[in-house]
Amino acid sequence: MNSVAVTAADDSRERLDRLEALAARLLDACRAQGASQAEVSCSEERGLSVNVRMGEVETVESTRDRGIGVTVYFGKRKGSASTADLRESSLEATVAQACAIAKFTEDDAAAGLADADLMARPGPDGWPDFDDWHPWALDAERAVDIALACEAAGRDADARIANSDGASTSTSTSLSVYANSHGFVGSERGSHHSIGCALIAGSGEDMQRDGWYSIALAEADLERPAAIGRKAAQRTLARLQPRPVATGEYPVLFPAEMARSLVGHLLGAVSGGALYRRASFLLDSAGTRIFPDWLSMHENPFLVRGLRSAAWDSEGVATRASALVEDGVLQRYVLGSYSARKLGLQTTANAGGVHNLEVRANAGGFDDLVRGMGRGLVVTELMGQGVNAVTGDYSRGAAGFLVENGGIVHPVDGITIAGNLRDMFAAIEAVGGDVDPRSHIRTGSILLGRMTVAGGD
Repeated sequence: MNSVAVTAADDSRERLDRLEALAARLLDACRAQGASQAEVSCSEERGLSVNVRMGEVETVESTRDRGIGVTVYFGKRKGSASTADLRESSLEATVAQACAIAKFTEDDAAAGLADADLMARPGPDGWPDFDDWHPWALDAERAVDIALACEAAGRDADARIANSDGASTSTSTSLSVYANSHGFVGSERGSHHSIGCALIAGSGEDMQRDGWYSIALAEADLERPAAIGRKAAQRTLARLQPRPVATGEYPVLFPAEMARSLVGHLLGAVSGGALYRRASFLLDSAGTRIFPDWLSMHENPFLVRGLRSAAWDSEGVATRASALVEDGVLQRYVLGSYSARKLGLQTTANAGGVHNLEVRANAGGFDDLVRGMGRGLVVTELMGQGVNAVTGDYSRGAAGFLVENGGIVHPVDGITIAGNLRDMFAAIEAVGGDVDPRSHIRTGSILLGRMTVAGGD
């Protein structure tokens, strides 16, 4: 295992021990103030990021951030406070502030820690190993070289690459501890690395921008800088000389990097906060079919090197592998303990969000879906915020490509795609196996049988 450049050795275990000891002290302080329940989160992050543009260094930033959050409950009254100052006087003031806030709040029947019997516990062999700790021994000079090489590969790919929006390299490591008055203490460490590039092609009125990036928990899993630059160039060049399309109904293919936005709208609609506020187009939908009967989505919190792997959620509740959608039927909602109590349900261990949601494929990759769609549109960019979470109405500006006879014909932009998310979910005809690993929403390309397209013709 490599060590981060700012340390002589991997001291993460010692730093986690210090954070755990700090959390225990803060919990004791909360009890001493009379809190009936309390929870504490402590975190540290170290990172390095560089940005270059047109062969010149624009920024180099080294960060060391930390944070402490304290939440107390006096019966059903809640107070929270936070600080980044670890001096004893500041920590004491943070606890006192949280307690003072709680005394001024109203009782909330749903307030409180998650139930004690739901807390995660290590198995016989300890906590699962997600293989998510891979610090990158990267100094500023090497980070700049990587970004410059990425940008140069893109700029050199074709004479039509006229400009650059820049390239970047970043690496970070994080340590976090969550502890509560049930006796739960959980500590985590993780690493995160990225390389990206954005380019501009063309001239005059025909100028287009696009890019590409790679993210991973381990440096070895990143795409190579030159490959990222060349792919950024390829994507940018493909957008040159767009033409309009006729208004009408078309099959629409969302490539994997765009398809996760559709799944994101589902997650927003079935999240506890939206449901108890009655601000979702999927109210009372658990147990009903909202997708085709072949489509399933499973949450896998234990995925090795998964971007959201975790043995517990942000309240300490034990996570579990489970179906969100099975054979087209919504199996459950996405709940933390507070929203679950508001709805009269039990937490699904999703305080803080879902963990590695996997959309099951029923087709080949992107190219296979293009060949099979006949005439339609591929959407590579979405613009605007035209999604109504309450009604499900969907209308967004888009750019992409026209497909005819199973092949991409020319780029298009200035179009609007519209529908209703309920209808769009039901109209999914295929999910590709070309999973984009750059998100905790792990889906391949998604083909919708029809959407309304306003082509600006």
